[in-house]
Amino acid sequence: MNPLQTLLKRLALGAAMLGALALAGCASTPVTTMADPGPTPTSDYLIGPGDNVNIIVWRNPEVSQSVPVRPDGRITTPLVEDLEASGKTSTELARDIEKALAKFIQQPVVTVIVTGFTGTYGEQIRVIGQAARPQALPYRRDMSLMDVLIAVGGVTEFASGNKATIIRTVDGKQQQFRVRLNDLIKEGDISANVPMRPGDVLVVPESFF
Repeated sequence: MNPLQTLLKRLALGAAMLGALALAGCASTPVTTMADPGPTPTSDYLIGPGDNVNIIVWRNPEVSQSVPVRPDGRITTPLVEDLEASGKTSTELARDIEKALAKFIQQPVVTVIVTGFTGTYGEQIRVIGQAARPQALPYRRDMSLMDVLIAVGGVTEFASGNKATIIRTVDGKQQQFRVRLNDLIKEGDISANVPMRPGDVLVVPESFF
């Protein structure tokens, strides 16, 4: 057998193995067409690690301050140490700070303004694989697949865009949906632009051929 025949045989074997792996993956995790995701979530924004919170205490500028939410989800401000902030709305955090400050200030009135939005991990959208800039994105109301692609700079030249999938948790069960990135990006097919949901994972595979 000459070197060319050997190379062709190895390529054919590799293709067969990849096909078998793909079939095995499909058998274990069914991939379906994106269904109607229902109405857009309307829950209030929840503070997460990496956010910045501007704390304003009425008539007490000395304890009013902008602070980051630490990786452990807590904040530290003058007179208030290690207060849990992650997973709370700005209003809930303001009430908790008022309770903590009540030991030192008579009837404190607190307003919390969130800046530098990151959000809780459970509400972030993660993009992995052959995206130009794989990353985790804070979910925004009415966010679409196109918005996500713009945020990550599109896909690489090695991406198999029409084989991309969205992994989504529905009623406590993980489901996988096929999406058509090439049709959306290269063909301008708006029908391929689907709504995103908090916690979605967009997987962009690599094209082998």
